[in-house]
Amino acid sequence: NTMAMGGMYDVVGGGFARYSVDKYWKIPHFEKMLYDNAQLSRVYLHAYLITGKHFYRRVCEKTLDFVLREMTNPQGGFYSSLDADSEGQEGKFYVWTMDEIRNLNLAETDKELLIATYGISETGNFEGANVLQRNLSDKEIAAKFDIQPEDIPLKLKKLHNALLETRAHRVRPNTDDKVLASWNALMLISFAEAGRYLARLDYQEVASRNARFLLNEMYIDRVLYRSWREGKASHTAYLEDYAGLILGLLALYQSDPNPEWYTTAKELSKELINHFRDPAGGFFDTRDDHEKLLIRPKDVQDNATPSGNALAAMALLQLSAFSGNREWQNMAESMLENISDMASRYPTAFAQWLCAIDFAVGPIQEVAILGDQDTPEFKQLIQIVWDAYRPHLVAAISNFPPEPLSPKLLANRPMIDQKATAYVCQNFVCQKPTSSPEEFQTQLEKMP
Repeated sequence: NTMAMGGMYDVVGGGFARYSVDKYWKIPHFEKMLYDNAQLSRVYLHAYLITGKHFYRRVCEKTLDFVLREMTNPQGGFYSSLDADSEGQEGKFYVWTMDEIRNLNLAETDKELLIATYGISETGNFEGANVLQRNLSDKEIAAKFDIQPEDIPLKLKKLHNALLETRAHRVRPNTDDKVLASWNALMLISFAEAGRYLARLDYQEVASRNARFLLNEMYIDRVLYRSWREGKASHTAYLEDYAGLILGLLALYQSDPNPEWYTTAKELSKELINHFRDPAGGFFDTRDDHEKLLIRPKDVQDNATPSGNALAAMALLQLSAFSGNREWQNMAESMLENISDMASRYPTAFAQWLCAIDFAVGPIQEVAILGDQDTPEFKQLIQIVWDAYRPHLVAAISNFPPEPLSPKLLANRPMIDQKATAYVCQNFVCQKPTSSPEEFQTQLEKMP
């Protein structure tokens, strides 16, 4: 909540800076990284789904909109970062002087509202200018300016748009336009999840375009590459790239049930096991046919981005839930057992591992929905799946009959009376199939 009030968070254009340089989260290091915005947009999405607070949803959507507006190439790949500097000065693109606020083409009362809301002053809080951070709550703004509290978010949105329009005339920070597979995979997950949970078809389309770009431009002759720039892919991918992309494709498949996303995820997982597996357990960070290194690295600790091994464990667990492949599940659970002691002692260094452990403990809900995707009944069943945060659920969705390469979770699942039908299962043992939305909802909610 504090982080999203400004400073670290760009209240005007959306998105998060890399870190704060003070303990009050007011003054950021103004560089914006793709991986931060991928992970934070997803955190705020989940916070909204758990709490119902629309403030968290707005932060999520503004961050995704920022990435789409400023960090996406025309083909659908996501850029790596935006610099902190422009015109030789750190933060110049993002900060505001009192004179700049006074010269905005706004009513005087709107300018006063901005000044009061963000504590804007002549001296500023950063080298004579102002990093915008909320100084008043919605209730305080409402009382001071005689506005209904429920009208404040829309009012501020209009004022932010005016600031954004003015800022668009400034010299932009330079863009690191490399496309990195692992960072793109994290962003793909966020757009895919937001697309289905928020019923934002535009976000689903962004996710689909990104996946298409990654598979067309960076997955060549069954080899994934780590980096892409100006039409050229380079550097054989690491474990985090493979595992991240598997998770990205599985997230996308549940939003856009094109079997290609699932089959490619399975294909990548087989390559992951064939080329990265350590016979002693877990995975190396580099392929077995990578250039020779003195020591083949194997990092298990999560840092600013999740470790490849933690992502691989989660990927294998999810694939097992779709496919029923217990070998993959056993492989992942063995990894979790080996890391559990370190994760419990140093939890902040093993956050992605803890997410994988939580998913494994579950119980995991396996949902299959079959029918005619164009019918209202089919769409209603899907809507029920995503009307609440369901972190322990995987969903396989298909027209009937499903294509042969679809997840095994869909196999041998007949429809009831030619109506869209849902199956709620655990370890491939299913409750009674139903075409009743009410019964489907009950089955989802009563499962432990």
